[in-house]
Amino acid sequence: MTDPLAFGRTLVVAPHPDDEILGAGGTIARLARAGQDVFVAVVTAGRPPAFSPVQAATVRAEAEQAHALLGVRRSFWLDFPAAALSETPHSELNTALQALFEQVRPTTLLLPFCGDIHRDHQLAFASALVAARPHQPEYPRMILAYETLSETNWNAPYLTPGFHPNVFIDVGETLSLKLEAMGLFETQLKAFPHERSREALRALALLRGATVHVDAAEAFVLVRQVVQCAKSETVAGV
Repeated sequence: MTDPLAFGRTLVVAPHPDDEILGAGGTIARLARAGQDVFVAVVTAGRPPAFSPVQAATVRAEAEQAHALLGVRRSFWLDFPAAALSETPHSELNTALQALFEQVRPTTLLLPFCGDIHRDHQLAFASALVAARPHQPEYPRMILAYETLSETNWNAPYLTPGFHPNVFIDVGETLSLKLEAMGLFETQLKAFPHERSREALRALALLRGATVHVDAAEAFVLVRQVVQCAKSETVAGV
């Protein structure tokens, strides 16, 4: 089980408002409770004609309430067009995330999974990796990819990457906060048996938890972890 105290400054990249809750809401709350700084970057916002200004403002207000409940230190809104990242020059998203990473200086990144069916998720993941390349003076030492119900599990088997988690975060004490935060997204929350329901989120957390013999968990794929050695000290006479 990964020790949340080892995460350090954590930045969660969410392609759309609510992805951060669906994939990592319990982990966000646990890190915040442990005194860690957690930041959320929402990459896109709804734009006309697909989304009205009122719809976009409503979802943002819901996200702000959810972030406050979970203990997010600060939220960033990049405002790229939702469901249209594929029509946005890739370099623009790379540059925006690069600037954000330089500002936040995260030790840990939580990203959407690269195999998600939604193109926005795939592109947000790819641009985040570009911005987090480890040839800079400072870069994230750990990168984890989270799963998003109704996105991660609907990819094409054997044709796109499958989500095979190898990191599990115990969220037994914060699952209720995650579900409460999702409940604040009245525009996004669905009635069971829809996957974006509180019942489905709870069921997934119980299943992931049972996998590693805890009450509830969120699952991630480890993308990269850099373990640095302490600098050796010169001992006199040796």
